[in-house]
Amino acid sequence: MPSFPALARRADGAFRDVASRLARRSGWTPAVLAHPGYGSGGRVRVLGRVLLAPPGAHPEDRRAAVPGWQRFLTLESPGTEVAVEVAGQRTVVRSDDDGLVDATLAVDLPDAGALPVRLTAGDRTATGTVHLSSPDAALGVVCDIDDTVLVTGIATPLRAAWRTFVQPMSRRQAVPGMVELLRRLTDEAPHVPVVYLSNGPWNLAGPLGRFLERSGYPPGALLLTDWGPTPTRWFRDGRSHKRTSLERLATDLPGVRWTLVGDTGEHDPALYEQFALDRPDRVRAVLLRDTSGGAARVERFGTVPVVYGTDGDAIAGALPTLDG
Repeated sequence: MPSFPALARRADGAFRDVASRLARRSGWTPAVLAHPGYGSGGRVRVLGRVLLAPPGAHPEDRRAAVPGWQRFLTLESPGTEVAVEVAGQRTVVRSDDDGLVDATLAVDLPDAGALPVRLTAGDRTATGTVHLSSPDAALGVVCDIDDTVLVTGIATPLRAAWRTFVQPMSRRQAVPGMVELLRRLTDEAPHVPVVYLSNGPWNLAGPLGRFLERSGYPPGALLLTDWGPTPTRWFRDGRSHKRTSLERLATDLPGVRWTLVGDTGEHDPALYEQFALDRPDRVRAVLLRDTSGGAARVERFGTVPVVYGTDGDAIAGALPTLDG
């Protein structure tokens, strides 16, 4: 007998199929969104999402003040052909069962910098960016979003839900001192790879990207997840998403030692500790915003230094000298 999560997944898929057929009959067609990706050494990871939208409209053509819950009212377009144009090459891929585009391509690349990418589904096109790190990059930053760079209050579920689903992203606040801390980490070398790794949903990728840019955070790739039932769980496994993403980054950018930035409000300490113990040669340091308000301090995960502080300024003040 199928498990209850598997049945929920089937029911969710059946509902989407019916809604999609009705939408297509009303003239809705696939519209593609481009999300920031990363690359280096002749390979790029291109990220995007395909949704159904009415004629003359686009899912991202919304006012900045739109509350978060409205961004969950989407119809994904699975199995849709998407033409990817990057570095003068064109490749056709297909969106997955959740409408996501996640393609790793071998292309001729410039040394480093922001590389434009163009995604086309049907007659609709979106442009995005792949952030290229230096081929010889030795340092990189992986950073959580909620309660690390963006005030959310995950420890207070009702407050976090209000901020996520009701409060417009234009009114959200950055965690004090974190912009300066990340700038300090990325100013140490040219074209340091930066990846914002979060359990937040892809529905909020556009507003999150604009928040990071508006607040002055270093540009980088976004690795979010798709909420909803899976064949084995009622809700997407956030720990698994972050764990597999870290492992993939270690494979995709093999020469990089990462500074892992997160907070103590959820699972970051345990996930980062396990990764640091498994791959101590790939982790330069772990920096954790202490949401409990504890004093700044330095500990260790094995041989890897771990710095705790209540905000970016406190972490920077306790930051030990890190030997590249």
